[in-house]
Formats: sequence, C-alpha cells, structure tokens
Amino acid sequence: LEPNAVFVLCGIALTLLFLLYACRQFPGCGNIVTFSQFLFIAVEGFIFEANFGRKKPAIPIRYYFIMVAMFFTVSVVNNYALNLNIAMPLHMIFRSGSLIASMALGIIILKKRYSIYKYTSIALVSLGIFTCTFMSAKQVASDSSLNEEDGLQVFLWWLLGIAALTFALLMSARMGIFQEMLYKQFGKHSKEALFYNHALPLPGFLLLAPNIYHHAVLFSQSEPFQVPVIGLTLPVMWFYLLMNVVTQYVCIRGVFILTTECTSLTVTLVVTLRKFVSLIFSILYFRNPFTAWHWLGTTFVFVGTLMYTEVWNSLGPFLARWRKRPKEE
Repeated sequence: LEPNAVFVLCGIALTLLFLLYACRQFPGCGNIVTFSQFLFIAVEGFIFEANFGRKKPAIPIRYYFIMVAMFFTVSVVNNYALNLNIAMPLHMIFRSGSLIASMALGIIILKKRYSIYKYTSIALVSLGIFTCTFMSAKQVASDSSLNEEDGLQVFLWWLLGIAALTFALLMSARMGIFQEMLYKQFGKHSKEALFYNHALPLPGFLLLAPNIYHHAVLFSQSEPFQVPVIGLTLPVMWFYLLMNVVTQYVCIRGVFILTTECTSLTVTLVVTLRKFVSLIFSILYFRNPFTAWHWLGTTFVFVGTLMYTEVWNSLGPFLARWRKRPKEE
C-alpha cells in the first residue's frame, strides 16, 4: 500500500469521524464509532488472518492481552476527553505530542540517548502544545455566557480532560515501546497484530453497552439518506458510521503494513501530514475557534515533529541530485 493512499484514506476516515462528532444532537458517540471499527476489523481478521481460529499466533497470546489492555484504555480515554470540554483541534494538537512521551519513556525505560537536534525538536513540540493548551484554558475560563460557579465547573472539567489526554499520551507511548520490544523478539507480524489488537478488546465494550445502545437508537432516528448508486435508504448517521468503518479499516491496515514495509520516517511523516490536514479541515469546516496563538502553537508542533523525523536530511540528497542534473540546452 502506497504511503499516499494511506494518507488520503486516513484523512477520509477522520473527516467522517468529525461529521459524527460535529452533530451536536449526538454528543459522546465515540464509543459506538470505536466499537464498530473494532468489530469490523475483528471479524475480517478472524476469517482471513486467523482462519476461523485455526491459525496459531506467532506472538504468544499473553503479550497481545497486555498490548490490548493498553490499546483499549487509550482509545476509551481519548473518546471521553472529547466530552470534557476538549475542543477537537486541541485534542489533535495534544495527541501530536506523542513524540514527547515516546522520547521521555525511551530515555527512562530503554536508556536511549538522542542528539541535540532531536532534543530541540521535542522542545518545539512541547512549546507548541503548551501555547495551545494555555490559550484554550483562557477561552474556557473567560466564557462570559457562564456565571462564576458554572464557569469554574466547566474549567475543572476541562482540567480533567487535559489530565485524561496526558494519561492517554503516556499510555500510548508505553504501548509503542512494548510493541517495539515484541517485534524485536518475535518478528513483525502486522496482520496478526491488527487482528488481535481489535478482537481481544471486544468483551470490554460490554461495560459500555448502555452508551453504545443509546447512541444506536439515536442514530436510527436520524434523517433518512439514500445511498448513491445502490439506492438503499438508511438513517444518515448509520451511513456516516459505515463509511467511517470501511475507510478506517483500510487506513489502520495500511499503517500496520507501513510499520513493517517502510522506514519509521515514512510512517511518522505520513501520520503527521494526516494530522495536519485533518486539523485544517476541522478548523475550516466546523468553524472551531482558533486564534493566532493557536496557529503559532500548531506551527511549533508540526515543525518540531518534522525535525524529529529528520525529513530535512532525507531531502538533502534529493536536492543535491536535482542541482547536479545537467541543464537542458
């Protein structure tokens, strides 16, 4: 799968996800979206990867249980953060700071050391996240439509949302380190990992069954929509959900393949560009409040991310070859 295709499909999946979250009449629908994605990928993997349970996993199942526990926790916490007065742009920018958490845990757990260039890039990302977080905090605290008591309550919920995002960020980084160690020990098995990472958490969604059922009923009550070409009519929110699940499946499968077939630079760069385009789309289409300070913070985040991936070093040889090519007469 070409990186460009992964980039486009990731953008489509997130775009449709934004449409679900943007519908104010259906707040907190993240659980049904996540459950649908997990169920679809698990069923597909059970048939084509696990061969209806007859194929033995290359990596011992106990390690997948540990990985899945972290993966499930990160997904649920990130979903609930959106219900804690966390705007989607801030949510995306904050999650873009995964490099910070990965570097910090890499130093602590794996005893890694990095160059000054990479430390500088992490400083830029940290500054960008701090800027956006601080400005969003001012917006929440200064909301004139709320009285003092309600304003304080909203601000405290916002702080809880920031704490949830921080926890999810660190847990995600720890999961990445754990997965890296497993791949070094047992080899890389992208399709197997994709299946078990989505099949094993399914029983955990029983804890969220009331919420999932509630939003399923709300989705069924949405306005009817006629699917182009096939002419099938169904509630519009179910159509959005179906399209999100399909595109998200192709997206996540492409990302898992990229981790084994391409360099980490390519994977990180594709995901970073996808986040950037999704962020711009979110701001422009849904008219989220975004000040000049937010733009400055966003610039710091993505410039720092590109510095960390050392994309400039990769462009150097290409530019050198371009300069040396013979001039046409």
